[in-house]
Parts: sequence; structure tokens; C-alpha cells
Amino acid sequence: MSGTDPVPIPAAVDLVRGAARTLLQGRSTVREAVRLAKAGVELVRGPVTVRPDPRDRRFADPAWALSPIYSRVASLYLQTCRSLDLLLEDLEAARGTDESARFVVQAAEALLAPTNQLWGNPAALKHAFDTAGASLVRGARNALDDLQHNGGMPSTVDRTALAVGRDMAVTPGWVVRRDEMAELIAYTPTTAEVRERPLLVVPPPIGRYYFLDLRPGRSFVEYAVLQGVSTHLLSWRNPQKHQSGWGIDDYAAQILTAVDAVRQATGSPDVNVVGFCAGGLLTATVLNHLAALGDERIHSATLAVTLLDFDAPAPIEAFSAPRLLALARSRSDRAGVIDARSMAAVFAWMRPNDLIFNYVVANWLRGERPPVFDILAWNADGTNLPAALHRTFLDCFEDNLMCEPGALTVLGTPVDLSRITVPTYVTGAINDHLTPWRGTYRTTQLLSGPSTYVLSNAGHIQALVNPPGNPKATYTTDGATDSDPDVWAKAAHTRRGSWWEHWARWLLERSGAEVPALDPRLRPGFAPLDPAPGRYVHDRGPAAAPGGKH
Repeated sequence: MSGTDPVPIPAAVDLVRGAARTLLQGRSTVREAVRLAKAGVELVRGPVTVRPDPRDRRFADPAWALSPIYSRVASLYLQTCRSLDLLLEDLEAARGTDESARFVVQAAEALLAPTNQLWGNPAALKHAFDTAGASLVRGARNALDDLQHNGGMPSTVDRTALAVGRDMAVTPGWVVRRDEMAELIAYTPTTAEVRERPLLVVPPPIGRYYFLDLRPGRSFVEYAVLQGVSTHLLSWRNPQKHQSGWGIDDYAAQILTAVDAVRQATGSPDVNVVGFCAGGLLTATVLNHLAALGDERIHSATLAVTLLDFDAPAPIEAFSAPRLLALARSRSDRAGVIDARSMAAVFAWMRPNDLIFNYVVANWLRGERPPVFDILAWNADGTNLPAALHRTFLDCFEDNLMCEPGALTVLGTPVDLSRITVPTYVTGAINDHLTPWRGTYRTTQLLSGPSTYVLSNAGHIQALVNPPGNPKATYTTDGATDSDPDVWAKAAHTRRGSWWEHWARWLLERSGAEVPALDPRLRPGFAPLDPAPGRYVHDRGPAAAPGGKH
């Protein structure tokens, strides 16, 4: 597959074919077909009885309520969606949850919306009239540009407006170590004193680290530095085909190397670590290795929106059929990497209304420029995943290896999460479609040490980019983690504010006394190479994720 293909086509076709075949079997399909036919006849002869939810932004234009034609189009569409939902309910009642069928139904309902077509979008038609057709010309140009430069996917952001190192990833610091796989960034203290125990931040190897260092005031890294924490971060390199052999051992070893570099430079015997998403999974394998050796180099660990138990129901299970996983393995083996465009397209189809068709309407039908937004700019700036690490992630996903003691070996040590006894701070996000919160909660029961669980509002990335001051932000905590997640949720307390503040208090309790702050360039063992954000965050390579206007 070339780097310009938007999705893994064989896998997608196989997924759709299998789910559709399953959904269309049995008497339920005949029942819903008859019901829809009757509904169509009734719409022609009688009044409209099914109307859009007022909260559905797709149907906000008054024409959907006032026009006899548009109101009937909306009604027929909504009844079609209801039939698809009933087919899915019948299927899952008979066979249990089927994420592949759920994925296909969700995608089909989003795709079939009349608002995705110019004729079916009264707001876009009015806009075309008001602009004397100029919006249609601009929309056609946008669509052609996306076809040529974005794999046919609509751009989600204007990537020319915000630059890494100028607008984003601007927290002052220095790259103090670099090898083929990663750079280690040490951030410049902004307080006269810092805590003696330093912090190492481990981002996921999928995507660039700067979602943790967006614009000032929205940066997790900046916030940690302001708390008087000596903060360091790994910036992973964007792997290319010749680096396909980088596997989980290599990434885990890189974390240990960074831990030792930070210890040497700060003089601290141990460090605190925070791992985000897949970076948390890698961190857990390192914690397991150290626990097996009786090594106390890591004092505490934060695992943010990290899934270790892959038995938890999640939309990504739509791709868990053995044939689909075999296709994914063969593709990554053949190409050497899973390119950023393919991964981004799969994630986008998990939320098609928000991440695809919203921009089809705005960019192509209304002729608007993509928005300027830091999270979307980061999301459009993807990285590849090396084949060796990809295979291990697929094995963990398929066979739930992290939860089976001894099923996976990392750094020569069989993984047994119950060995891990360091204090942990575990976070989840209530609307997370990638790492469902009940799955992240399970981490508190897989590990043996004292664990604090915090559930943030919002989705996967929005929960992480959660600076204090957001009036809509809430987090839930305080429940005992020895119960199941729903029992925990009933006993826990919800507070207004950002979980960052709660985490900072937890971390500072485990960070030791205050010591004089020292510029990272003056620390022993650190060799300042480049100012932050370093070189690797700019390394595009031949493949980039879809979503950005070129």
C-alpha cells in the first residue's frame, strides 16, 4: 500500500462485507424493509411524525422543520437509521456485542445523511445563493486540493496557520540527549526551587509529543514546570521503512535510558514517570521489568488514558476479526511501517460525523477554509508506527497479552502486572472512544500498589488538554478502586476543575523536598544540543496524517 492511500482498503472492504452480511441475515431485515416501505408511503400521504433531535446540528436550519420536502427527507433518513439500530439490537441480543457491525452501522448512518449532499443541505444551498455561487467554486477547489494532497479526506485544520516551535511546543527547554530513536528534552525551570525528584514524561509512539505542549496556557508540560517539578520528556522519532525492526524492547529500553540520564543529571536516585496512551503501556512494561529485578529507579507512575486490559468493549474491536488482524500484520510487514494517514483515517471513521462529514459540509459544500485550532493541527501531524512494534500491539490487542502473566516478555522479563507495587495515578475520560474509561479503570486492579483513579470529562485528547480555568471541566475521584467501575463511579465525587490540579497535588506529595533550580544546560551529564522542541518533532518523512490543509 502506498503512503497516499487513505485507508487500509482490503481490511476495510473485508470489515464492511462481513458486518453487512451478518446484519442482513434473518427475519429482522425483512421486517425493517417492510416497515421502511410503509413509512415511505405514509410520508407521501400523511403528516411528518418523526423529526430530528433539536440538538442535532446537522438539521439546525429552519427548512428541516418548515419545508414539507425537507421535513420528509429528514423523517425518512431518521427512520432508516432507526431500522439499522434495530437490526443491530437484534443481532447483539442474539450473539452479544458485535463491534464490527456497530462500526459499520455508525459509518452507514453518517454516510447516508442527506446533509452531506448539496441538494440535501438547505443551509449550503442558501449560502451558495447568497455568495452568487462563489462558495461552490471555493468548495470545489477545497475538494480538489484534498483529493490531490489529503488522500480524499476533508481537511480538518489549516496547518499553515500554526507552527511547531513558534505557536505550539514553545515551553523553554533543551534537547540534552539524542540517539537514533528519541530525543530527551529537559525543560527550563521557571521557579527558584524545584522538587528534588524529577519527572519523566513518556508520550505515545503514535503521534507527536506536542499535544502535551500546545499553545501557552494549554500545555501540560508548561503546567508541570510551573508547579516546581523538574520536567523531562521523550520526543520519539518518526520511524521510516528502514527502522521497521524497532520493537517493544527498543522502546522500553529507551525509557530506561532516559530514566538513567535524568537521574544522573539531577542527582536523584529515582524519578516519577507519567505515560500517556500507548506510552503508558510501554511504561507499564518497564515498571514490570524493574519490579522483577527489585529495582526502585521509578518512585511513582501516572498512566493517563492507557488501556492494559483489551477485553474492555471498545469501538476499535471492529478491527479485531482474525482476518483483519492478519491483513494488518501483513501490510505492516510489507511496508515496514503503518503510515500516519492509514491510522488517522481509521480513527476518523470511529467518529465520522465529527471528524469527516462535519468538514465535508463546511469545506466542500459551504466553501469555508478549515479552522485554526491547535489540537486539530496536532492531530493532522501524524507519525508512522514501525512494523515490529505494530505487531506486538496487535498481539496484545488480539490475545490480551498484558493481562495474562507470562504471555508477553519485554526486556527479557515476562510481564506480570501484579508485580508492580509503586504508587500509581490512573486517569480515564468519560467520552473516550479509543480507550474506554471502564477499561482504563481496570488498570487499578491489575497492579498491586496503591492506586488513585480519576475520571475526566470530555474525550480522549480533550481530557488530556485540560488546563485549569475551563468552566466546563470536571473530574471524578475518591472512590475505592477495589470495586467494579460502576460501583466506583456511584461512590466517587465529581468536582469542578481540571484533573491536572488534583494530579499536581498527588505528584508533589511524592516529589521530595525543594532544592535550588538549575538550568538544564548546567547539569552534569547533560549536553545541550538544540533548544526545545528539538529536531525529531519536525521530522515529517514521506507520510503525514490526513486532516490538514496544505
